[in-house]
Amino acid sequence: MSEASQAAPPPKSPIHTARLYVLAAALMWSTAGLFAKAPLFDVWPEEVRGTLLSFWRALFAGVLLLPSVRRPRWRPQLAPLGFSFIGMNVTYLSAMSLTTAANAIWLQYTSPFWVFVLGAIFWRTPLARRDRRPLLLAAIGVALILYFELGGKAHVPEGDSSNRMGIACGLAAGVFYAGVVMGMHALKEENAVWLVAFCHLVTALALSPLVLYVGMRPTINQLLVLAIFGLFQMGVPYLLLVRGLQSVTPQEASLIALCEPVLVPLWVWLAWSYLPDWWTIVGGACILAGLLLRYRRPTRVS
Repeated sequence: MSEASQAAPPPKSPIHTARLYVLAAALMWSTAGLFAKAPLFDVWPEEVRGTLLSFWRALFAGVLLLPSVRRPRWRPQLAPLGFSFIGMNVTYLSAMSLTTAANAIWLQYTSPFWVFVLGAIFWRTPLARRDRRPLLLAAIGVALILYFELGGKAHVPEGDSSNRMGIACGLAAGVFYAGVVMGMHALKEENAVWLVAFCHLVTALALSPLVLYVGMRPTINQLLVLAIFGLFQMGVPYLLLVRGLQSVTPQEASLIALCEPVLVPLWVWLAWSYLPDWWTIVGGACILAGLLLRYRRPTRVS
């Protein structure tokens, strides 16, 4: 096989298929709360639970994908992508452990704002008119959640500051997630399995010193759940995201993925009976309304 053919980018998927890839990824991501809030992990200290979950989830996802890697090569853009992926994992699962699953996921989805900002700075991407109202509704929804959570309206035990730390982690996760989407879009011509395996393995490597210091080893049952957590909830969905980003823009992908936070609190409530507060439900509904508004009619593709 010639060198030119090896470097050839993968064929683009039709736009509707690419959107379905991103949607499927979001549906699989939405199962995070089922794992992170599972009573099986309540024995792990709350202050390190997010880090431990991040490490084992990333390790299993990377190891299980590694045999399928083709044409791995180093690119300078992998460095910021790996950094963003590490930060996203730690802050998101820390938020999931310190506050409600609903708050963690909704706050992570401040990411569309950052994607649009980064796109405007680095790629001079203008804000399309059809994206303005969805972003406005999303801003209202996030602001509502922040007002009640950070304003002390949430039902948090006296003297417990973990909820506020969870809110801060959720917001940070949104910034890091935007960096991941932009980084994967910039590297969309690379082998998808290589990108996803790299991100997960570098995350596991970065977190390993802290995990060794904590010295807590999972049980057999926990390892089985963590393996499913890593492959089903992270590994495969990010493969789908990379495929989708070959045809859709990071801005559109971040809007499609807003369906994930709609489902996260639903799965957690059905499985573990964690019911979100009313402001989380209303704020989430605003974000969902913006998404539905964005796709209320088929978009013409030129």
